[in-house]
Amino acid sequence: MGIFERYLSVWVGLCILLGVVLGNAVPDVFAALAAFEFARVNLVVAALIWIMIYPMMVQVDFGSIRDIGNKPKGLIITLVVNWLIKPFTMAALGWLFFRVLFVDLVDPETATEYIAGMILLGVAPCTAMVFVWSHLTKGDANYTLVQVSVNDLIMIFAFAPLAGFLLGVTDVVVPWETLLLSVLLYVVIPLVAGVVTRKTLFRPDSPERLASLLNTLKPYSIFGLLGTVALLFGLQAETIVAQPLDIVLIAIPLLLQTYGIFAVAYLAARWWRIEHAVAAPCALIGTSNFFELAVAVAISLFGLHSGAALATVVGVLVEVPVMLSLVAIVNRTRW
Repeated sequence: MGIFERYLSVWVGLCILLGVVLGNAVPDVFAALAAFEFARVNLVVAALIWIMIYPMMVQVDFGSIRDIGNKPKGLIITLVVNWLIKPFTMAALGWLFFRVLFVDLVDPETATEYIAGMILLGVAPCTAMVFVWSHLTKGDANYTLVQVSVNDLIMIFAFAPLAGFLLGVTDVVVPWETLLLSVLLYVVIPLVAGVVTRKTLFRPDSPERLASLLNTLKPYSIFGLLGTVALLFGLQAETIVAQPLDIVLIAIPLLLQTYGIFAVAYLAARWWRIEHAVAAPCALIGTSNFFELAVAVAISLFGLHSGAALATVVGVLVEVPVMLSLVAIVNRTRW
């Protein structure tokens, strides 16, 4: 284990600080980076995520995917958590905190928008970053791919009606460009590249060629993660400084939701005696949020400067540090 992997949480903390400092020191640079997007998908962030997940995709063995149907427990837990538990607990926590506990701190209209943003995060499951979390926990790459793919297929049909039901509106418009472009950039392209690379390099009699490539790529994957953290916090640096109290108030229920959902999924996997290489990505996929989609829908429904958009942005900010803490928990509790 190299110095970056051994002290990953320290490096992430430094990158958060660096992002906030640079975002306020040179806001024009980050504004230019923010503008480099298509269909509300930031292409710079996409490139960094691609660097992270390409090595994981190289490890996918399609020959082994056929056997996953013989062990459906991990997929069942992920689907139950993502679609039958998480959206509703997120809505309940939003109501509890902004209608009861924080009622004197936030005006009713803003509170409604914060709840809406939280709901959109809860209904949008698993970003491509789960490939990174799975890799860091030595999760089964083939199983992770299947879980992400199945969730993406369900999301195409379930996102709009479920979000509309929880928001109490009927005009939820799915930003298809954002959804399809994200799947293309974060799953399809790196998967195809990984399959081509594997077929080109892997030989049963000389597996060291592929292993050598993966060892070479590992540092770039870590740098991609750290670059993503610094960029995300740099893009939101001015908001962090301008609205620190609002961010803290939103972050509290989001943190409770994230750790609570993880506990449900991880303990269920342990109770069901699922092997750790499947249980780890199963729990982390159930915990993660598709923040690009949530941000895009919040902006389209409520506006760029709305409380709903801010809530989804806070979801972006807490995603990486919190998921890394969960990765550490998973690695300390192997079975």
